[in-house]
Amino acid sequence: MADWMTGSNDHDGGPDRGNLLVVDDEPFLRDAVAASLRFLGFEVATADTGTDALRLARDRPLDLMVLDVMLPDTDGFDVVRRLRADGCYVPVIFLTARDTQADKVTGLTLGGDDYMTKPFGLEELAARIRSVLRRTRRGAAAGPVLSFADIELDQDSYEVRRAGHLIDLSPTEFRLLRYLMLNPGRVLTRAQILDHVWDYDFGGSGTVVATYIGYLRRKLAFHGPEVIHTQRAVGYKLRLPRDAAQMASEHEGVRGDSEADDAA
Repeated sequence: MADWMTGSNDHDGGPDRGNLLVVDDEPFLRDAVAASLRFLGFEVATADTGTDALRLARDRPLDLMVLDVMLPDTDGFDVVRRLRADGCYVPVIFLTARDTQADKVTGLTLGGDDYMTKPFGLEELAARIRSVLRRTRRGAAAGPVLSFADIELDQDSYEVRRAGHLIDLSPTEFRLLRYLMLNPGRVLTRAQILDHVWDYDFGGSGTVVATYIGYLRRKLAFHGPEVIHTQRAVGYKLRLPRDAAQMASEHEGVRGDSEADDAA
């Protein structure tokens, strides 16, 4: 069963605007979450099975999905796998009573944006939804294609190319590279990366960040020099390869000399 109801305000792209899908087979919880989000101004559809969730996600544009992991016909992880395989990258916040570290890592690695364990507060859920929407909309505002050195990341097609070569990235690797490319030259701490890429605090551990930085470096290194720089004991940043940085510096020097000659 699925339904769609509109919140009290028109959808204008603000922090409490957007089309959401709430998927849970517990009627009381599903209806309570949906009613709270509609009160805040969101347009909310609901579903109680993975089949309905897939149909709604494919039939209408969504800004975010709140998805229970344990559903009667399948699990939320499989729903996300099938959506990603279809090229649908709607942001997902998982809801579940399963709070093991392995389940959290599985959900976030598949492409989930956050993971909340039951029971949870509706205010906290709303805050996390706003956080994910701010992050995803900020990337969209930067334009569909991000570029750094010889790397291009297309946010619409979810394709990454380096020197013209297509790079196959997992959803988490894609989000990690995207966050780095939105902040070129800026040192991003492990805590910032956890918050923006996974939107979840793994007990303060940066191990998962280092692991995925390693994955990303290896894939990018097939077609060019290192661009991800480690700032010891702090975090990571994108830095131009030495040759490219030297060329940029020389270009600035030449331009400066030319401007000086013009002024003379």
